[in-house]
Amino acid sequence: MNDLSFLSALVIGLAGGVHCVGMCGGIVGAFSYAIPKGGSTRLYSFTYNLGRIASYTIAGALTGWLGQIVSQQVDQGIVILQFMSSVFLVILALYIGGWWHGLTKVEAIGRQFWRLLQPWSKKILPFKGPLHALPYGAIWGWLPCGLVYSVLTWSLASGSALNGAQIMLGFGLGTLPIMLLMALGFEKSKAYLQHPLTKKFMGILLLFFALFQLYLTFKNSLR
Repeated sequence: MNDLSFLSALVIGLAGGVHCVGMCGGIVGAFSYAIPKGGSTRLYSFTYNLGRIASYTIAGALTGWLGQIVSQQVDQGIVILQFMSSVFLVILALYIGGWWHGLTKVEAIGRQFWRLLQPWSKKILPFKGPLHALPYGAIWGWLPCGLVYSVLTWSLASGSALNGAQIMLGFGLGTLPIMLLMALGFEKSKAYLQHPLTKKFMGILLLFFALFQLYLTFKNSLR
């Protein structure tokens, strides 16, 4: 499936971290108030993110399985899915760079499902222990997010549930450093990552990668 691998998804997660700062900054701030007095922010943040990444991995397995079915039933199905994933990566690059915000329309679709899940997260607060942050993170892993949806199209084109899970695991781990920095209150890092030039730089990198993926897709379709 082109070069959409665990490693490339990891890099996209790192690059997409500039989006996480704006999207999840408020969530991380509220999360800190749920930690018991004297509790380790590092430990609670780790278990929260473990739950979040677990949800990403499950979603990747489901979309990978669905993509496998489509590719088996539709002629050139895998090529179509690969093309779609590359297009979504272009849209993601434009989104992160601040040039076009079309992904917000995709996020709006996911909000219908999110309304059913969000109330369950409130029942877990405040945390009684580090393990309570695990299901909390698992629920928030389904937060409507254009960045996540874009990478899920990779899982869809991965060819199997296992490949899809690996891609989303790599992506989740790529977002981990930024999420931990936010939880630990590194304000200077947040300001740097939210700078328009940083976003545009990351957007350009993603755009070049997306165009390369499109090239590989067309090349494979001619074989």
